[in-house]
Parts: sequence; structure tokens; C-alpha cells
Amino acid sequence: MLLADTGPIRNYQSGYKWKKAVPLSRNTKQIMSRKRKPLPILENVTIEAVAAEGKCIAHVDDKVVFVPFVVPGDVVDLQVRRKKRTYCEATVVRFISRSTVREEPMCAHFGICGGCKWQNLPYAEQLKAKQQQVYDQLSRIGKVELPEFRPIMGSVHTKEYRNKLEFGCASKRWYTAEELQALPEDAGLPEGAIGFHITGAFDKVYPIEKCWLMDDLCNQIRNDIRDYALGTGMKFYDIRAQHGLLRDIMVRNSNTGEWMVLIQFHYDEEEDDARAKALMQHVADRFPQITSLFYVDNQKGNDTFNDLDLIVFKGNDHIFETMEDLKFKVGPKSFYQTNTEQAYHLYSVARAFAALTGNELVYDLYTGTGTIANFIARDARKVIGIEYVPEAIEDAKVNAEINKIDNTLFYAGDMKDILTEDFICRHGHPDVIITDPPRAGMHQDVISVILGASPKRIVYVSCNPATQARDLALLDADYRVAAVQPVDMFPHTPHVENVVLLEKREAVS
Repeated sequence: MLLADTGPIRNYQSGYKWKKAVPLSRNTKQIMSRKRKPLPILENVTIEAVAAEGKCIAHVDDKVVFVPFVVPGDVVDLQVRRKKRTYCEATVVRFISRSTVREEPMCAHFGICGGCKWQNLPYAEQLKAKQQQVYDQLSRIGKVELPEFRPIMGSVHTKEYRNKLEFGCASKRWYTAEELQALPEDAGLPEGAIGFHITGAFDKVYPIEKCWLMDDLCNQIRNDIRDYALGTGMKFYDIRAQHGLLRDIMVRNSNTGEWMVLIQFHYDEEEDDARAKALMQHVADRFPQITSLFYVDNQKGNDTFNDLDLIVFKGNDHIFETMEDLKFKVGPKSFYQTNTEQAYHLYSVARAFAALTGNELVYDLYTGTGTIANFIARDARKVIGIEYVPEAIEDAKVNAEINKIDNTLFYAGDMKDILTEDFICRHGHPDVIITDPPRAGMHQDVISVILGASPKRIVYVSCNPATQARDLALLDADYRVAAVQPVDMFPHTPHVENVVLLEKREAVS
């Protein structure tokens, strides 16, 4: 029987207000039945081009259709999943013919875990799409005059290129329809899983057997932890119930051959500390390659740990990355570009765009662990780095000390609160500003201060060309775009980094 809402009543157990239910009339049932009309099947649709967020597009009856996990040239039947007035979203139900540019995905989990959405697109085609993405966003959103773009710099490696991965642990694993059909009728559903959250489900994790993004030792560590937990009856975390011991795993490595592992737990019972330490000892014994092994009891509602005290179980509290002749200390809370080799090329572009002669005062905004600041310091008179995370700033200072760099200063705090006119008056007007903000781009107050500081050049490094384009429009009155260099840091994904050189416009008398 269908029910309708009439008025609120209180659920005294939860404190939330719910609505009392009464039977619906026949007419109301008919109306609701019409609303539930199945969405259509679109037959014999040709996929035309790559779109944003790793999807492709087609056109059916003057309506744009967004489709994941296809490539241009595929001919498919589609099931519409979401329908709007001017566009719809659909998924493939049948391949009629496959594109000649299609590539066989390397990963067995392709299309399920939600990552690496472009594995079916040859890498050369991925680069073309990313180059076009940067151009479209800078021209359509920024609407500023643009020079000819430099060809995108492809990643040196397209497999095992990452130096960091995080895996969720969940009491509720995700099953595909094929997996459910393959199970015997009387089989139970094992729940514990370690892997990646599927798209659109924060409480369900798809178990990963092999991920191609990082050195295979990462897979061995993760799978061994899973086997140990299942073998000992360790409870996996249930994010809805906020219960379960094994919660999250982070794995890092470096180009020095060092490995770091952080395991997050959620203590519920008195014996959980002993259970956690037993797992930690098991990992330490099984993988002597791990030089930095951490754990933490995280009782928060989310799995962030920057505000928590992490416990070193074995080894050092850091690992080192190298770039040219520099060493960078990286802790579990440190930000460091996840593609180490490509980060060097990215920062080399930023350094070249800065065109330093040794006499410049440089501001490095959103400096992180001071990687760019220390990387360019020897070519500048002085570099001032600003970053939100205090722990990152402490690492930046250590990195300067390790590398015997004495012409850097670092400050921690919210950028819009630190970078003020008073700050610039105290430290001097910068000749060059290098900025590498998060995906949201720069706060308008920060842009206003930059304009007031009036540096000769601005080097804008961005992981989101859309917000970069927005900021370029705000800077356009005083600065022209002199050079654009896209850099691919994340093969098989639609994400792209972009470096823009802005030069001060000549004053018109």
C-alpha cells in the first residue's frame, strides 16, 4: 500500500522529525505511477567526443548525452539514468561496434572503482583531450587574450607513477551485478573490504586486488592487511554506525626507496588497542621495506588526520624525496606532488617562467612543504613561502635547513589573513609571485593584494584550469597571459595541471 505524508510526529529515539503516513487515493497512485515511468533506451548512438570529468558526449534529438567509460567512435545502445531539459546522463547497455581508437584497459577493476576513467583511451588521445580542456576553460571561462599554447608535457610514466594512495576499509563491500549472479543461492555475503569507495556511495567500498597506480609492493601490503584482518576476525569500519576497528590505510613511497604506511583504527572495545598493535607488528615483520610505520586511533566522524597525534610504531617519522640535488622531508601530513618525476618537470616550468636572475624577491603562495620555494631559492635573492598547514611549514623550514638554504622565510596561516598590505609593507614588494593554490583557486582578497603588490611577473600553477581561468579574468586588467604550459601529472584521469606566465602590462600614458 502506498502512503502519503500528512504531518510531523517525533521519533523520540533519534530526535528527528518524521511525518505520519496515511493511505494514498487511487488518483494519487496513478500520478505517482506516471512519474515512475522508465527512462528511455537510446539505440545506435555514436559517441562523438571527450567531455569533462572523464565522460564523453553524443547528441540525440538535439540533446547532449553524457556517457562514462566510452571513447569517441564507439557505437552503443544507452540507458538514460538522469534526464534534464537540455541534457541527460546515460550508461552503456550494449556495444554495437567499438572505436578504432579504443584501448584495452589494463586494470581488472576498470569501470567499477571510479578511478582511472580514461584507461580505455590511448595515452596520446588523453593528452590531446587535456590540451583541449585547458584551452576551452581558459578561453571560455577566462575570456582573456591567450598566446599560442605550448604542447602538453606528457608523464614520463603512465603506470606506477603515484607515490601515495589511500584505501578505505568498510564493513559493507560493493558487489557488481555479475558478482552477485555468480554467487551460489545459499551463499552469504562477506562484508569486509579494503579498496576504493565507489562513485556516489560514501559507505561502500569495492575491494581492490591490484591497483596499477603505484609500485606493486603497495598491493602486497594492502592485501596482506586484508587477509590478516579477515583471518583474525578483525572488524572493519562501518561509517554509518561509527563502529569497527580497521578504518583506513595510507601508503607512501619515495624516489629514495623509502616506504611509509599509516593505518587508522577506531577503538570501540578495551581489547582493540592490543588487536591494533598485533596487526602493526604483523605488518612490520612481513614488510621490512617499510621505513616509517604509523598508526592512530581516529574517533572522528571523518578519516582526516591532520589534527590528530600520529604514533610511530616503527622507524622514522618521515621519508625523503629528492629533486635535482635537493632533499625534501615528507611526513604523513605533508603535501607533496603525488607524481614525483613529473613534479620535477612541473616545477622546472615554473622556475623557467619566473626567469630569475638572483636579484628577485619572490613570494611563493600555497607553498606546501616549501618544494617550489626551496627549488628556486638558489636563483633568487629571497623567497617567502606561505601555507595554511602548520606542519607543512615546519617541514618547509626543515627542508631549507637540510639543503643549507638560508634565503627563505615561511609563514603558516590562512592565505587571505596573512597576505595583506601590511605583510607586504613589512617584507617588501615582490618582484615575482609564484602561486599554486588548491582546486578552489585563489580567494578574491588574495587576488586584490597581489594586484596591489604589483609584481613584474606572476607564475600561476594550477590543478584546476577552470578556477585558474576565473582568476586570470580578475588579473587581466593589469596582467597579460604570456605563456601557457599544460603538464600531465595524472595519466588515465581527466585531471591536468597547467602553468601560466602573467606579465605586467605596460602603463598607458
